[in-house]
Amino acid sequence: MDEKKSVTTTTPLNKTQAQARADQVLAFRAEQQLLAEQGLLSLPDDQASNIRDYHNGLLQQLQQGLNIDLSDQARHLSLGMQIVSFLGATALAASLFFLFFQYWGYFSTLSQVALLVAAPLLTLALAVWLQRIDDSGYYAKLAALVSFTAWVLNIIMLGSIFNITPSPNAFAIFALYGFVLAYLLHVRLLLAAAMLCSFMFIGAQFGSWMGSYWVNAGEYPEHFLLASALFFLVPLLFNSQRFDGFAAIYQTLSAVVFFIAVLVLANWGRASYLPWSTGLIEGVYQVVGFAASALLVLYGMRTHASKLMLTGNVFFALFLYTKFFDWWWDWLPKYVFFLLIGLTAILALTMFNRFRATQQSKAGQHG
Repeated sequence: MDEKKSVTTTTPLNKTQAQARADQVLAFRAEQQLLAEQGLLSLPDDQASNIRDYHNGLLQQLQQGLNIDLSDQARHLSLGMQIVSFLGATALAASLFFLFFQYWGYFSTLSQVALLVAAPLLTLALAVWLQRIDDSGYYAKLAALVSFTAWVLNIIMLGSIFNITPSPNAFAIFALYGFVLAYLLHVRLLLAAAMLCSFMFIGAQFGSWMGSYWVNAGEYPEHFLLASALFFLVPLLFNSQRFDGFAAIYQTLSAVVFFIAVLVLANWGRASYLPWSTGLIEGVYQVVGFAASALLVLYGMRTHASKLMLTGNVFFALFLYTKFFDWWWDWLPKYVFFLLIGLTAILALTMFNRFRATQQSKAGQHG
């Protein structure tokens, strides 16, 4: 009885943590069996039975509560289900979009408004209902994506019906509904969509404040630097442990937007508001790009965030190779240029390999 109680009173986990815990149990079982076959481990029958019962109860609890995968086959099927649910949501959203436009002219204005208002609300109710009856969550997430599409279509079509002047405020409304759906139904894709809408809104607002038409906000990458930095800090300021994968979405997507903006400015200084020469602006943003990408790699290593390490590595390489192009492409033979690129890659690989060996050595000593 005490063992069963210890299983049911574990600290609440999100799905990623639960999957890691289950993988740990399965790895323990595999290693225990291997050691037993080699005659290196022999547990008393009662102790082995207690451990096995505890693990069975724990795995059953995690599987029923968070729908984790307990085998490689199940994991592959889950990945396939995610892909299929995304494709299904995209197809249903496209069907809804073309259905509206196919028969739109046959409805009166009142009917059009009623349909536009009802579509996102009905699909939202469907998503909430599906979340309650479906443990996997795939159908609820599919309905949530359709609901978001209906919401976007709602705002666009209502603006067309009542001849409302287009403004960046529409992106704020899109983002608000996206955030609500993402947190209500735990949909990471909708969180990313809401963030992108927020970037568009903030960038357009900055553009308007600087005197340009909001549609041209993308021509000035500096509009997105502050927004990306703020979104990156969200997981550090607010605990998002209950929402599986949200912290990674916030930081990875923010980092990508930030580095794309810096990369553009590092090679096209005329797009900056800074009152300096083009060469100086590009040089400053090149330094910012190198420094920020290196810091992101170090931060990712410190927090064990593999996606952030990968993002930092990719953009550090991009900044490095664009500088190589600026320095050598016009006057070096092409075979020498690519030889230098290859040698640089080998040097980086050697450095990473040595660093990896150092980390493994420290981990071994700690263990």
